[in-house]
Amino acid sequence: MRERRWETPGRLTFQEVLAVGERLAALGLKPAHPAKDVICYVEDWAVDSPEAFDLLDHWATEDVTLIHIRESWKGDFFLLAGGYHTVYQRYQDVGTYCSISHPWRTRPGLRFHHPVSMFWLGFRHNHAFIRVRLHTQEVVTPGETREDAQRTEWIDERRAIFLDAIATLELPVETSVDKDNVVLRPSDPATPFFCSWPDAFGPCQFEYNTLDAYEFLVPASRLAATFAPQPVGVRAYLTGFSEQALEAFAAVQPGARSVYRCSVHCALGELPEVLTTIEPQGRLYSTLCEFQTQDLMPEGADASAIIGIVGGAGGFQLEARLNRAPLAEEHMAGWLERLLGMSVVYAPLPPFM
Repeated sequence: MRERRWETPGRLTFQEVLAVGERLAALGLKPAHPAKDVICYVEDWAVDSPEAFDLLDHWATEDVTLIHIRESWKGDFFLLAGGYHTVYQRYQDVGTYCSISHPWRTRPGLRFHHPVSMFWLGFRHNHAFIRVRLHTQEVVTPGETREDAQRTEWIDERRAIFLDAIATLELPVETSVDKDNVVLRPSDPATPFFCSWPDAFGPCQFEYNTLDAYEFLVPASRLAATFAPQPVGVRAYLTGFSEQALEAFAAVQPGARSVYRCSVHCALGELPEVLTTIEPQGRLYSTLCEFQTQDLMPEGADASAIIGIVGGAGGFQLEARLNRAPLAEEHMAGWLERLLGMSVVYAPLPPFM
């Protein structure tokens, strides 16, 4: 789900982060304490080789994914995806996952959505999928009404963008509007088809699955061609593979930058040690406190809030993520600053990482 998000602009020490936890506890909330076991999400940890992941052996990890990043790439998407698929066929097993992301460009003149969207061509055990995600100019979460005056325009534009992708991919998917939301359905109800990333106007993403692992190679290449001849950022995601398999994937098109992402189980007080392990490029995220906003503001609309810890080069930041804004827009930053005892800026997360 899309979320509203604010963050502290400067760098904090970990002791300053813990002090905010004590501040929240004084308000009657239940923040994590240093000895509490938490899940720490690691992203963009740059490594020279897959063996570098052994540095995290001190902790239990899961969802380990190696990502090949190619910036300013100008190649043949069919050949790139086909190369990854060929290696995937040699090493696939239950639990293995491979996907390649590439931007695509939709129609000009959009008011509510960015003209650049993203798709993923992926392979899981015994099936393939194509996933298409849109990028909105604003985050309007489910239940928010601040854009209701333009709801028809939002819905018409979103449906048109989805139709562009569906037509380019030649997918048997139907679109409609039901209860003031965009709705997508496969023509064959038995087709594994999923919609997600909902906001106030319906899904921002769909995923179409097939048993034919080759079915989407050519259609995905047509979608990628909408961005030609501009250079693009392309990412390949590899989960559940042996180091031997990862070496084979690295040989598909040499020169990619490798980064890891994963979940680390650790005590909250160990976050500085995890951050030191993944520096200088790596980032981490963990939850300091979760609560319902009406616990603090009975007079406001209720929202689910998470105060999170963000670690990166130079120290820590705090983030506040909410499934909707419980106050009028002009009052949100001030309320969060009083809650945390420090300044915040509005900073929605990018949708394509």
